[in-house]
Amino acid sequence: MPLQEIKHPAIDIDLRYATPDNLTGTTIYEHAIAFLHKDALAALVVAAELAGAQGLRLRVLDAYRPSAAQWRLWAALPDPRFVADPRVGSMHTRGVAVDLTLCQADGTPLDMGTAFDEMTERSCHGNTDIPALAQRNRALLLELMTIAGWDHHPYEWWHYNLPEPTRYPQLSDQVEGESLMHTPG
Repeated sequence: MPLQEIKHPAIDIDLRYATPDNLTGTTIYEHAIAFLHKDALAALVVAAELAGAQGLRLRVLDAYRPSAAQWRLWAALPDPRFVADPRVGSMHTRGVAVDLTLCQADGTPLDMGTAFDEMTERSCHGNTDIPALAQRNRALLLELMTIAGWDHHPYEWWHYNLPEPTRYPQLSDQVEGESLMHTPG
């Protein structure tokens, strides 16, 4: 399988779907382990090193997403501006998308003007209805990720994906024989 675990000294992992602190209000992932396609991981490491050179860190909020999780998100918010229709497939289910933010060296997140998964117009790139500092922080994240080879999602300041994501196939919901999904019980 082309997925690899994200492990880098300048990258923190805070998978929001492994907690109820997400748009569904429920835990979706069984484990708080982040995976990406090996090509995406290589590009993320470049971004982390660029951030590190500026005394910053990356914090990954989501990466590879099993298709079952995509269905749960779609059930909570069936709006294709913010959540990909699982019948079409998501860049996350291909392992070539990452949701992230920038943090100071001590791990304190930079102000981005909205919370992760705030599915509103204020979360769009280029939105000027947020404080100037948050606009600069978003622009810095966009610059780091673009230099590292990523494309951005126009409606979500936190979402980046490799160019031409459909050249990558949809992946299995199993990683190394273990499900990544949480089964409510």
